[in-house]
Amino acid sequence: MNETTDYDDLPLWSAPFGLTLLETVKVRKFMNILDIGSGSGFPMLEIAERFGMSCMVYGIDPSERSLAMINAKKEARGIVNARILKGVAEEIPFPDGYFELIVSNNGLNNVADQPGSFAECYRVCDNGAQMVITMNLPHTMTEFYELFGETLKELGMEQEFSKMEAHIAAKRQPVEALTAMIEKAGFTIQSIQVDGFKMKYAEGTSFFNSSFIRNAFLPSWLEIVPDDQVESLFTTLEEKLNHLAELQGELAMSVPFVCFDCTKT
Repeated sequence: MNETTDYDDLPLWSAPFGLTLLETVKVRKFMNILDIGSGSGFPMLEIAERFGMSCMVYGIDPSERSLAMINAKKEARGIVNARILKGVAEEIPFPDGYFELIVSNNGLNNVADQPGSFAECYRVCDNGAQMVITMNLPHTMTEFYELFGETLKELGMEQEFSKMEAHIAAKRQPVEALTAMIEKAGFTIQSIQVDGFKMKYAEGTSFFNSSFIRNAFLPSWLEIVPDDQVESLFTTLEEKLNHLAELQGELAMSVPFVCFDCTKT
């Protein structure tokens, strides 16, 4: 499988977040722009094209696969005002006050140290700079997690149920907690937009078979369950999701998200 394309369906997940982000950023000339957690290049490369040649867009991502994918897209699309670097939000490789705009499209929820990452964002922002970030919220795919937790409890797997709850808490903070972290870092929040969308499947089988779920979510779910319990538990879970789809006519997964528009004042 081609390393530069095997995760390229991820923009289908990130597009609703990213479209809200693109509507929120203030488009100006002559700016240095940073995209944190650039993934497969959306919206980093879209921003580079929209803002034009007077601006330089930098992206950071810890994945070599992401770097290869973005560089291939840059070459194919002839984009010269964008550069992707290997890096993490906790240690942004730029000097103080370097950027007039920072964006992160569902990227800062995956960092190891969120407060430290927001502090780094504040450090590399110029005075008056805008920061626009999106994140999915705790009730993401609540339809799946409710059945996952129910199945774990039915099997007497209380420890694994706690692991599931910890996984959700680690990846998805509520709006109030994010607001507190952003303001503690020094930013002034101009607006908070809460929105969401549905990911729809015919039934549980197509849900588990989709490349996006297999690549982006399933590995972390498998870490919760002991190896010798994986097959039986996920077979049961698939049957429950299939039954839910029969009752509802489809399987719809909720994805709530938030977009913060912030300023360094």
